[in-house]
Amino acid sequence: MAAQRRIDLVLDSVKRLLRIGATGNLLNLLQKQHPADLAQIFGELQDKEKEAAFSLLAERNGRLAMEAVSELGPETGAALLATRSAEEIAKLAQEIPSDDAAALIDYLPEELSAAVLDLMRPKESGVVENLLEYDEQTAGRIMNPHVFALSEDMTVGEAITELQTNRDVEMVFYLYVVDERNHLVGVVSLRRLLLVSPETPLKRIMTADLMSARVDTDQEEVARQVASYNLLAIPVVDEENKLVGVITVDDIIDVIKDEATEDIYRLAGVAGDERAFTPAAESLRKRLPWLGINLGTAFLAAFVVSLFEGTIDRITALAVFMPIVAGMGGNAATQTLTVIVRGIALGELTWGNSRKALLKEAAVGVGNGVILGLAAAAVVWVTRGNPVLGLILCAAMIINMFVAATAGTLIPLGLRAANVDPALASSVFITTLTDVFGFFSFLGLATIFMRYLLPS
Repeated sequence: MAAQRRIDLVLDSVKRLLRIGATGNLLNLLQKQHPADLAQIFGELQDKEKEAAFSLLAERNGRLAMEAVSELGPETGAALLATRSAEEIAKLAQEIPSDDAAALIDYLPEELSAAVLDLMRPKESGVVENLLEYDEQTAGRIMNPHVFALSEDMTVGEAITELQTNRDVEMVFYLYVVDERNHLVGVVSLRRLLLVSPETPLKRIMTADLMSARVDTDQEEVARQVASYNLLAIPVVDEENKLVGVITVDDIIDVIKDEATEDIYRLAGVAGDERAFTPAAESLRKRLPWLGINLGTAFLAAFVVSLFEGTIDRITALAVFMPIVAGMGGNAATQTLTVIVRGIALGELTWGNSRKALLKEAAVGVGNGVILGLAAAAVVWVTRGNPVLGLILCAAMIINMFVAATAGTLIPLGLRAANVDPALASSVFITTLTDVFGFFSFLGLATIFMRYLLPS
């Protein structure tokens, strides 16, 4: 809370200094901020203010400016850079690690990104181009290729000397050991390195059994490995097990945040890259298709209701309570779907071990249906004076909440088995099922027991 208040105060000061044109004071204020705080400040400025503040900082402290842009995220950061010349972007991109530069350049317009790569120094542009060759959301795309590695033939003393003289390393959490052909063969912790004699060969103290990720491994799977094994970094290898890069925990945190955001958005039928300030036209384009699909499924539910028009005409009270059955089923399905999709995302739940989860969710669904159905039946009895109508509502809620729990478990698992993102497509199918089964069970039961519902 205190940190947020401080950022708010800085934001107010930045706006005021921009307004009065106090560039010297503004530059001094910006340079005192952490890149993550700068990113938040830039994110809350108007476009013209953001451009002015970034331009001022980039001119005097390009590294800090680009670190802040990286914290904004590749899409937003690239949009801020896209108004600048290719020469300036190329110069600024060389101020940050190549994996961050690759993420930003990938979101630039195609012609601009090509021009930027041509203008970067050959070494840096080559590294960035190599990263861009890997598929999006893979270990190869997010890795840092500047990884510190040691030969297995080195001694501990030689390794320490090498570490002390190497100044290009971003972060060294572990010392990776390679053979003469650059195959990853082991890892040594810094602590272990400092506790043994300098004459000790690295191959005697290294751990040969270590976690690594292939360049084509999905970034979500890499994040799961790092989280499961409490790693600070994970090496990346190619098809021949040659060490080509490293992914550090700060990148993993970004992956977890992005994947969680994407899953939450997709459960609501929203594109994973949409943000609060995405232009209205773009948001409309991204949301409309799923709403169109929902409209089609709504007509299916309406068709089910139309089959019982005669029953509704004779017992108008049914129209009052129909939304309760469908609404409760939809809410129950959302709860189940959230738990199941999260379990799938974390690797806890697979098709093979799904039976236990299915039985548990079915039991919860029936239990909720019984308890809430009886409560609803009591309300109907008191307000309408008809216990049979209350019991029909109760039975329909039990059926629909059972359907919601079952569908909320099986549909995302089935989609996952078919290599379809369960977060993206599950909600459409489940909403349709709960609406259709809710209306069908309630109106169907009312039709069967109509003689008990009509006035005597």
